[in-house]
Amino acid sequence: MFKDLIPPPGPPRGLALAQLVCRLGDGAYNICAALYFTRIVGLSPFQMSLGLTIGWSAALVLSVPLGHLADRVGPRGTAVTLFVCAALSVASFIFITAFVPFIIASCAYAVSQRGGSAAEQALLAGLVPKDQVTRVRAFVQSSYNAGMTIGAGLGGLVLLFDRQGAYYAAFALNGIAFLVAAYILRRLPAVAPVPKAPPSPDGKPAGKSVFRDAPYVVISVLNTVLLLYVPLIAVALPLWISEHTSAPVSLLSVMLMLNTVVVALFQVRVSEGVKDLTSAIRFLLLGSFLLAAACVAFAFSGTWDSAWTAGVLLVVAAGLMVVGEMMQAAGEWEVSFGLAPEGKTGQYQAFFGNGITVAEMLGPLVLTGLVVYWGAPGWILLGGLFVAVSAAMAPVIRWGGRVRDENERLERESLAPAVAVGAAGPPHGAEPLVPAARLRSRPRLRTRLRWPSRPRTTVARRWTTWCSGRPPRPHTAARTPPAPPRSPTAEHDRRPPANPGARA
Repeated sequence: MFKDLIPPPGPPRGLALAQLVCRLGDGAYNICAALYFTRIVGLSPFQMSLGLTIGWSAALVLSVPLGHLADRVGPRGTAVTLFVCAALSVASFIFITAFVPFIIASCAYAVSQRGGSAAEQALLAGLVPKDQVTRVRAFVQSSYNAGMTIGAGLGGLVLLFDRQGAYYAAFALNGIAFLVAAYILRRLPAVAPVPKAPPSPDGKPAGKSVFRDAPYVVISVLNTVLLLYVPLIAVALPLWISEHTSAPVSLLSVMLMLNTVVVALFQVRVSEGVKDLTSAIRFLLLGSFLLAAACVAFAFSGTWDSAWTAGVLLVVAAGLMVVGEMMQAAGEWEVSFGLAPEGKTGQYQAFFGNGITVAEMLGPLVLTGLVVYWGAPGWILLGGLFVAVSAAMAPVIRWGGRVRDENERLERESLAPAVAVGAAGPPHGAEPLVPAARLRSRPRLRTRLRWPSRPRTTVARRWTTWCSGRPPRPHTAARTPPAPPRSPTAEHDRRPPANPGARA
């Protein structure tokens, strides 16, 4: 069990360590931000909520262009740069005294944080073998949960002191964490950037944006609905427990601890069952049924007057939810990485990751109206929604797999003629056709490669003669000058007589 907590050496361990350090600072920031901006800075709750919403909306708009930038210039450098920008934006919160600077700093923080995360996912895809991406992503997620938990504990200490200097220390910790994470990522191997694809013969761009990939867009939208379980335990459950059940509100801390510990210990083991798109679909369906069962248990927890019975149902529901969450996460990782074309992981992961941003922005409003105000029927409807969305994702994922296979086949066929001509040799005096893959691997090649005009070896001479269709030249052992032409008279004197006896 405990060996699953330590990633394998190399890039997986560096990626997990960077995630742990980075989320440690985020955990402290999330606990302290609301009280700092309202008590220390003096913003109203409405101003604080509006500023944070504007910041995350800016991140939602700019995440895909930043992911595309990571593909073009390299994910490692992009992630390092954006994490440094996140550190500077967090440090700027200390000097904020008005609403407008708060909006600017919030936009800078949200954009750099989300963009850096997308670049980090592209770096993971470039450094890890394709069949190990889901497993390494599970290690990174375990580090994410551990870092957020430790950071939340440190943020609780800040709230215990509740002083301006303590809040400054929390923001400084978050900034330093981003800088340390950038340093760790900087020490990882670099992933070569993907140059811009040449235009097609009809003049249109050869590269396809993620917005034109219909299956991937539909999958991302459906997955956003499944991600409503993320704000569920932090927003809806506290209100549900306090207003609709007889269980103590302090039970929420036990449920949060259960969620964190189980994910940290078992996420890697659960993710080992996902190997391809077929197993990912199976995990998504099973996870949705477990989430639906958890919603049913939450609904029944409000029908008992006994605090013990309600508490047991709440803990059971939290256990079902965390297992379903782990299965859902493993399936969606395989789908998001498996359907992303090679060389476009940055923008595809940025678009797919926007689902968590939308869920965190709209989840509190949707879940509050559905669960807190409607009660048990809202829980049942939410569970049915999880199952229906997962069932709808299955055929779309298969559609995306067929589109991916077809695109790969067309790419192989487009490269096949160039490879065949390069293997057989070009015609005499013509330039060779260099495959596009070779040009992409050597983007800074400045000289023009030409086929040699004269063969230097006998094998090359024969090969060029055969390809050009010219008659073969006679092979001579040594390069001797040709004999001078003989006169017709000398040739006549060398003929043998027709009758040997006539000369006698």
